[in-house]
Amino acid sequence: MKIKTKLPTWQQKNADLLLVYLQQQRIPQALLLIGEDGLGIQQLAEYFIANLLCQNPKEKGGFCEQCTNCRLLIADTHPDIQTITPTENKNSISVEQIRQLIDQLQLKPQFEGYRVIIINPADKLNINSANAFLKYLEEPTERTLLILITDNPSNLPATITSRCQRITLLKPDEETACNWLQIQQPQLEAETIKILVRLAQNAPYLALSFAKDNTLALRNECFNNWQALAKHQIHPLTVAETWQKLPETNLLFWISSWLTDIVKCHFNVKAEDLYNPDLYKSLHQLSKNIEPKKVFLLYDLLLNNKLLIQKNINKQLMFEELLIKWVNLNQKAQTL
Repeated sequence: MKIKTKLPTWQQKNADLLLVYLQQQRIPQALLLIGEDGLGIQQLAEYFIANLLCQNPKEKGGFCEQCTNCRLLIADTHPDIQTITPTENKNSISVEQIRQLIDQLQLKPQFEGYRVIIINPADKLNINSANAFLKYLEEPTERTLLILITDNPSNLPATITSRCQRITLLKPDEETACNWLQIQQPQLEAETIKILVRLAQNAPYLALSFAKDNTLALRNECFNNWQALAKHQIHPLTVAETWQKLPETNLLFWISSWLTDIVKCHFNVKAEDLYNPDLYKSLHQLSKNIEPKKVFLLYDLLLNNKLLIQKNINKQLMFEELLIKWVNLNQKAQTL
């Protein structure tokens, strides 16, 4: 684990709450850590684990980095820590994985302290594995801390969540996220920082990954296709074939942000209040060709597709439908 000795500001409140458990020696049987992608929920979990297992903890919180447990943690070789994730090419955590885990938990931890099991993402437990895990929760083994991590707690059975201590990691405000990203990427201009943070919906680590993998250039390329479709310069089936190969979560958010911004432009909202302020001129032009009411109908379809995407729907057909309807919305465009 690459454990941080100092956490960013938006994580600190949750970290302090977790440290109270240690100070009061009230370690929960199970923790449910809830946070969206890009907020550093795994990092927060690792920070708590390091403080829990450190043999020479600091007086006001913090781990020593020198004891046996700390060195094993840093080397990612601690025998009393295990992470359960979906197996390769699988979309869920199987009942076999949970049964094997329960068998292992019947043995005592190798060290004197706690044993920690991380299940991430916990919402990938299927019906059978969730039932098997629930049985263990009802009769847990000693000196074992279960940490469940998820960005979608509603997909977890209430019988499991009710037995966990919930900690929710909230997003920072835009200014905090921008300031943090500017420190990480000092070479970027302030306007680029703001755009990345908005595209990441204020999730700082996600914005950082966008900066590193040139996501902004990909968004611009997709927006150019979006414009070309509105002008009937390209066929929607051609674009859909390309888009179905791209990360659908990012792409669906980009489309929703364009639709939202188009409605805002229709009502003359300022550029700085858009998700995509750098695209203001193009979005404003697009807003002249369509009625806001029809944009809302397309937006509703988009929201429905965001829910269905988790159920392995045909992505190309999904994009074909969205893009054909987008073409039809543009009344001033010529027929294909």
